[in-house]
This record gives sequence, structure tokens and C-alpha cells, in this order.
Amino acid sequence: MNRNILIIPAVLIASVFFSCGRSAEEVRRISREERMKQAKEERMALKIAVMPTLDCLPAFVARDCNLYDTAAVDIRLRKFSAQMDCDTALIGRSVEGAFSDFVRTERMKSHDGLQLDYLSSTNAYWNLVTSRKARVRKISQLDDKMIGMTRYSATDLLTTKFTEGIRLKSQVFRIQINDVNVRLAMLLNNEIDAVWLPEPQATEARMKGGNVIADSRDKKKVLGVLAFRAEVMKDSHRRKQLSVFGKAYNMACDSLNKNGLQHYSEVLKKHYGIDDKVINALPKIKYTHMKKPSKAETDNIVL
Repeated sequence: MNRNILIIPAVLIASVFFSCGRSAEEVRRISREERMKQAKEERMALKIAVMPTLDCLPAFVARDCNLYDTAAVDIRLRKFSAQMDCDTALIGRSVEGAFSDFVRTERMKSHDGLQLDYLSSTNAYWNLVTSRKARVRKISQLDDKMIGMTRYSATDLLTTKFTEGIRLKSQVFRIQINDVNVRLAMLLNNEIDAVWLPEPQATEARMKGGNVIADSRDKKKVLGVLAFRAEVMKDSHRRKQLSVFGKAYNMACDSLNKNGLQHYSEVLKKHYGIDDKVINALPKIKYTHMKKPSKAETDNIVL
């Protein structure tokens, strides 16, 4: 009797081991198939490089608020905090499009040979904000000062245009700080004299004692752009995705204009890492529907 009791567990143990061996093999096979499936889905998805800047907010709102059927069309936002990383993703073909500025995209076209189509201009703008300890209240006091910016970008060009014609005793030092959040942190920690900041980083800097001495909007030029690789526009599958994205983007713009930025505080907290104080202090920003910029606009990029 006891012997039979001992035999049954042994048989069970053997069957368990046999079953586990088959399961492990099956898991490996399924894992390979799943990786292949995910890789295919990644290739087929429309991927757009975005940054934690307010010109990208309609894209975040469209995605997070389900303004398009995510089951029918796969649109993925790839988040970066530096423009150069967006460029790398675009050039390296890991994304189909990116929010950028005309200065950068025109350089990618001329310097890197990248063929780009402009789907729309955006409302991106920058403030030149000085440290509260820098004692700089106007452009003419920037001599021998360090300005945080990104090379070959709108901020680089703006530095040139706002300082040209100004008599400075010594040069302005352009310090390349690509990450907008690092740029803000350095300003708040008084590690640099001035930085170019987009929104919402500019609002946070102002709230914490920074002084705005220049605003890109004063030049009355549209510098923000949503660009896609040219071959994307020739693919019927991609055009369908872009059509869906465009409709959702426009709906998001309408809602933002109607309800205000604060209505989307949860989206802002999630993607921008800002708190209620900064959100409530954000300026009123108007968003326009997606529209391909005219040739006159693109020809008039240089300030």
C-alpha cells in the first residue's frame, strides 16, 4: 500500500518534468514569433519624433485622448528631449516624421541629403531667458556671457539675429546644450548666464526668477515645422496613416483652442513633467490646423 503511494508521486514528478521541458520549448518558439510580430508592427506603424514642447501638444492630446481608432491605425510617438536625437531618428529611419524647426530640417536636406516633405508649420517659439544672478536685463549686456542653445537650429540663428548690430565689448559664447530639460536645469542652478527655451520650459524659468530678454515671435517668423521623409508621402499605407493623424491633430487643436491648455493638465503632467503651478501659469497659445507651408514661407526662413 505504502509502495503504491510512493510510485504515484514519482510518475507525477516525471510527467511534470516532461511537461516543463515542452513548455520551455514552446515558450521559446512563441517568444520568437512574438518578437517577429512586434518587429513587423513596429515597421508598419507611423512613428513620429516628439519633444516635451508645446508645439507637440496636439499630437499628445490626439494620442492620449483616443481621437483616432488605435485599433485601426497604429501611430506611435517617440519621445526625445533633444532636437539632435530627433534628427538622428529621422536620418536613421527609425521614425517617419518629426517635430522640428525649419533651420534644422533645411540643414538636414542640404548637409545630410535627406529628402523631406513639410506636412505643416507649427507654433513653436523660444524665449531667451537669463539667470536671476546673471544681472542681464537686455541683449547689449550679453558680452562675455554664455548662452545655451543648439547648433544649426532656430536657437542658433536667433542668437545671431538678436545680437547682430548690437555693440558688445566682447563675444557671446554659444554653449551647445541639446536637451531642453538640462538647459532649464542649468539656468535654474545658475550654471549658465542665459538659455533659449521653448514652452513650457520658458514659463517655469520665468516663474523661478528668470528674465526674458528676447522672444522669437518678435521676428514675426514661423520657425516650427512637422517634417516627414519624402518616401513616406509616396506610400499608400503611410498616406492613410497620415490622413488619420491629420484629422485627429486638427481635432486636438480645436479642443485646445476651445478648452485651454489647463483642460489637459493630466496630459501635460504625463508627458512634460510639470506641476499644477506651471500649468496654470502657461500663456494662452493658439493652435492652427495642419497645413502644408507655402513656398513663400519656406523661402523666407532666414530672418
